[in-house]
Amino acid sequence: MSDLPDRPELVRLLSDQFDALADLVGGLDEDRWRIPSPLPGWTVFDVIGHIIGTESLLLGDKPPARAAQAPDIDVKTLPHVRNDIGALNEIWLQRLRPLSGAELLRMYHEVADRRRKALSAMDDQAWLAPSQSPVGEVPYARFMRVRLFDCWMHELDIADALGERVEEGGARGEVAFTEFAQSLPRVLAKRGGAPVGSLIALRLTGPLTRTLHIEVGDRAAYVTAPDREATVTLELDSGLLVRLGGGRVDPETALGRITFHGDAELGRQLARNLAFTI
Repeated sequence: MSDLPDRPELVRLLSDQFDALADLVGGLDEDRWRIPSPLPGWTVFDVIGHIIGTESLLLGDKPPARAAQAPDIDVKTLPHVRNDIGALNEIWLQRLRPLSGAELLRMYHEVADRRRKALSAMDDQAWLAPSQSPVGEVPYARFMRVRLFDCWMHELDIADALGERVEEGGARGEVAFTEFAQSLPRVLAKRGGAPVGSLIALRLTGPLTRTLHIEVGDRAAYVTAPDREATVTLELDSGLLVRLGGGRVDPETALGRITFHGDAELGRQLARNLAFTI
């Protein structure tokens, strides 16, 4: 699951993702911009502001100056800020919140267009160069797949906040899910406490239908052709799995939407400990 799409494809998918986010918020009035999102402390406005901040940093931009009327807050004291990345995200949001939704959207379009041009202008050497990312030092290409996943996940956040439905499958969803799935073996073994020797099956329904098999040995890893019955099978919608992995839903309220086969106690333990994204 680690193979990367080629540069033209991933750049196109990122561009499509930028457009999908703009379409989702394009007709919002000011009240709907300020609806709380599934992310603690963030509104729909803040989710778009966060994307602007991240893509601006990738362009080499610094946060805008603090508006005179904006409160001077130590962002590290906010309960939903847990690390330096979270603090930097919040600095951008504190600077952007005085804007109207329409002003924020204009800024978003401008930043997205600049990022499209920057990505299209990259050569292969820059595309494969080691880069610091939320998943450690990886080729820039992998970092951009992380960016696609992050933006795709935030599209779901905004849609859930607004009570809208969006396409969760398709080319963007497939590549974003590939990035998400990279972490599942480690999460199930480390956070979920799956015992050595266990074989876990995730049978996904919905827009990203597939069955994933993960075997826990010295390290947990995917297996394509398991030679035995799974210790536990979790059958659930792919969208629910992604939201559990993103910490967007309370696992206790989601257990009733998961069917367990085999060791159901282990299955519930795994489902309660899926959240891993920052």
